Amino acid sequence: MKSITIQGVKRENVGKVATRALRNAEQVPCVIYGGSEPVAFSADEKAFKGLVYTPEAHTVTIELTDGTKFEAILQDIQFHPVTDRIIHADFYQLDENKPVTMEVPVRLVGRARGLVAGGVLRFNMRKVKVRAIPANLPNEIEIDITPMRIGHKMYIESLKNENYTFAHPDNAVVVAIRTSRNAVKDADLDEDED
Repeated sequence: MKSITIQGVKRENVGKVATRALRNAEQVPCVIYGGSEPVAFSADEKAFKGLVYTPEAHTVTIELTDGTKFEAILQDIQFHPVTDRIIHADFYQLDENKPVTMEVPVRLVGRARGLVAGGVLRFNMRKVKVRAIPANLPNEIEIDITPMRIGHKMYIESLKNENYTFAHPDNAVVVAIRTSRNAVKDADLDEDED
């Protein structure tokens, strides 16, 4: 899995006044959980660009100015309701032997036979939650939709893999090909001609 590095500074003062001062300086207050104790730090708002504003999934290497490094994943992020700026981020520290849950993008490949026949693609789950040890986390889940016809559905159950599990029910529909109005009209016209 791809990794992004975020440079940070350990925070000594944790409170409303200190966090407001950080945000005014375009810094994001952050916390890393999952270790022996939570670590509070701040990072430049621009450092999150490649992590948040992308469809890809990444792990994060957090490098603090005191020389400590943490391998983590983004657990939660909060945005300002008006300005949409990042106001807080929570990270979860990775342990190579402990499984973690992470959202991973789904990528469709191929051209479904049902689409060629006039069907409509329903892409219900553009991201899925995957649980695995960090070494087995996939960059993305790839689905070949070429054999799918009108009325076919692809379920979570058919995407199972020995390296990871899904945090969704087996019968959750990831992608489906549905009948379009045009396809129904064409079928009706064909029947009338017979």
